[in-house]
Amino acid sequence: MDNLTKPEFLTGFATGWPNDQPDIMVISMKTAKGARDFILNKEQALLLARNIQQTAEKLAKPRTA
Repeated sequence: MDNLTKPEFLTGFATGWPNDQPDIMVISMKTAKGARDFILNKEQALLLARNIQQTAEKLAKPRTA
């Protein structure tokens, strides 16, 4: 797997709605290599939220010491 397709751990996550464009959501994702911003419309934001929720429900419980 090369660096273009290698996954990175997400170290920060924030969302925002630009004051002058309330019809979009900006998602900022920070990794060790820097930050990336993504612009989503309402349908895309809802689809992303649904996919994250479904995936999170399938995750195994955290390991305990």
